[in-house]
Formats: sequence, structure tokens, C-alpha cells
Amino acid sequence: LWGVGLAAPRSCVADLSRNRSLSLGWCAGPEEPPPAFYGGEIVAFPLSGGGGTMAALGSDSWWKKTLYLTGGALLAAAAYLLHELLAIRKEEELDSKDAIILHQFSRPRNGVPSLSPFCLKMETYLRMADLPYQNYFDGKLSPQGKMPWIEYNHKKVSGTEFIIDFLEEKLGVNLNKHLGPHERAVSRAVTKMVEEHLYWTLAYCQWVENLHETQKMVSLFGPFSDLLKWIFCHLTKGIVKREMYGHGIGRFSEEEMYTLMEKDMRTLAGLLGDKKYIMGSTVSTVDATVFGHLAQAMWTLPGTRPERLIKGELINLAMYCERIRRKFWPEWHHDDDNTLYESEESSEASKTYSPLQDFSFYSRTETFDEEGNSISQTPDTDYTGHSLFDSDVDMDEYRDHEQCK
Repeated sequence: LWGVGLAAPRSCVADLSRNRSLSLGWCAGPEEPPPAFYGGEIVAFPLSGGGGTMAALGSDSWWKKTLYLTGGALLAAAAYLLHELLAIRKEEELDSKDAIILHQFSRPRNGVPSLSPFCLKMETYLRMADLPYQNYFDGKLSPQGKMPWIEYNHKKVSGTEFIIDFLEEKLGVNLNKHLGPHERAVSRAVTKMVEEHLYWTLAYCQWVENLHETQKMVSLFGPFSDLLKWIFCHLTKGIVKREMYGHGIGRFSEEEMYTLMEKDMRTLAGLLGDKKYIMGSTVSTVDATVFGHLAQAMWTLPGTRPERLIKGELINLAMYCERIRRKFWPEWHHDDDNTLYESEESSEASKTYSPLQDFSFYSRTETFDEEGNSISQTPDTDYTGHSLFDSDVDMDEYRDHEQCK
């Protein structure tokens, strides 16, 4: 008995045969031309008497050989995916002594900082508190299996609530110092509603109903990136459905889940009203939480019910997201920057996304008061020093726009 295989410089799948003609399958896309084998060699080897894996394959039936090859391919793909997710990128080494290192998922491909509401919340909070930080997009989970997490003075802290408490204690920052006891209680209640209830309905929309669009946004690189993205997204889909069922909200029908989501979003819209931020005219910690979640509905769920709701009936939430994006994310550009909100009639072909600049190290150069006055030009101002924060997205302008219509 003889086995036949192909040794080529590019990856291929060889159908090993015994005393039969060789058939080859090439890994290529539907639009790629037929491959040309340059420098490849067809090799033959005896299967009898030598033992080993190839002898075992030669003596087994065809379905066992197919099972072995398929299992090996899946194991190789899984190993490569694990390597991509856990390997630390050697970007810019920075010791965590007196420096905040933020570990989070890689930037997606649609220009949004993160597909994770909690990663976006944490990074937005650091910008709101004007704390310099170092980004590490390594996909490495914390010892508790959480994402995001930080390192500061060689101490690791995970869980956004514990991270914020830790930074307040160590660095003396406090975005809630202007809030009274009643407002702090309301702020915490809103935070828990968003993180423990609204989050799951948005996760369902993102990783179950709208999985095909989410897969396009996931950023993975390598020779098997498309396969790895498919595996990663479907694994995440299974995890989300299982955890939603354990939470309890996943035991309801899809329509019932969206009813709960709509109630949460209407509650936020009613609480916000015509105020600048959730708790009034000054930003607080709850704004980082609410923005991190509503931004997913605004910019990562095209054509879904959350997007139609926030850009339609609950327009004050859309303007709220725009307000925070322009103030704390000056490098996050979007096609609808000169409009009050993106209309539902905008065709997909007309939307182009600029990749978000990958700031390995970020710090605002100045702090601003709530009127937008600054001492010198920063990324948040134009060349005249005029603030770009929220003058063009305030509620007064929206009401004037509605009256004109």
C-alpha cells in the first residue's frame, strides 16, 4: 500500500489515497483563479511495515481518515485562534509604575472603539476623568476571566466598578463629587439597570440576531482570519445564549426580550429629558456606563430595532451619544458629523468608516470647564481654540430644527 501527498509552499488539503489517483482540494475563495503549483512536489511513501500515523490512516476506512483529517484541521484552527486571542502584542512596552495600563479587546473594523460596552465604558471614563492610560489590545483576560482590566503599580484590578473605586482611592479622582446622596442612589440604580438588564438584550441583538453584521466588524488577522472570525463569533453566540438563559432573560421569546429592551431605553430617554447629561449639566460616572451601552445601538447594530428606536423616537438619546463622542473622542470620526443624527434612509453604500486611530498612549493635554473654555489648543478644539464639544448638538438646536421642519 502506498500513500500519496503534495508538498507545496502554500496551504492545501490533500486527499491521501491508496493505489488510486490523487485528488486535491485547494483552499481558495470563490473569486480566486485556479492555483498554479510552483516549486511543489508530489511525494509517495509506503504504508506497510513502517507503522506510524500514515500507516494507521492507510489501514482505516475512508470515513475514519476523513474524521482524522477534519479533527486535525479543527484543532489547528482552534490552536491558531487561541494564539491570536492570547498573544500579547509587542507594541510599546510600558511599566505599570504610576501608569494605567488598560487591557481590552482589539478595535473593530467599523471605526467604533469597541464592540464591548464595558471596554468602551472604561476607556470613556478614563477620558472623562482626564487620566493618562496605555492601551493593550491583547485579548488577555484578567485572572478573574474579566475584560477589561487594568494594571497600576503592578496591581491588577478587574471589573469596571472595582476599577473605578480603585482609581478614586489611589488617584483621588471623583466624577460624582457634585452629586448629593439622592442623586448618587439614582445614579447607581441606573447603572445596574443598564449593566444587568439592558446589556443582555443588546448582547442578544449583537451576537445572536445580528451575528452576520457583527462578524464583519470583528478584527482578526492571519491566513485563516475569515474562518477564525466565524468560529469566534459562533462560539460567542453560544456563550451569550447560555449565559442569558442562566440569567433568566434568555428564557423569554425574542419579542418579549425586545419589549424589555424598549422599556429600558424609554426609561433612559425619560430620565435624560432635555438635560445635557444623565444627572444634569455636569458629566458623572453613570454617563460612561450609559454611553458605553447606547453606543452599541447607535453604531454597531445597523438596521436593528435598537438602532431604529434610538435614531427615531428616542432622538434625545442619539444626541446624547453624539455629545459625548465629540467631547471625549475627538479622533472618532463619523460620516454624519455635520448632521443631528443619522437618518434611517441613509443607504449602506453611502456609509464609509474611517478607522479609529490606534492611540497606544492617550492623554488629554488640558482639562475643560463645562462651558468649553480651554487654555490652549487640544485635540478637542479647532485651530482658533473654539471648543468642538457640544455647541452643535445641544437640545436647543434640535428644537429649532424641529420647528423649521
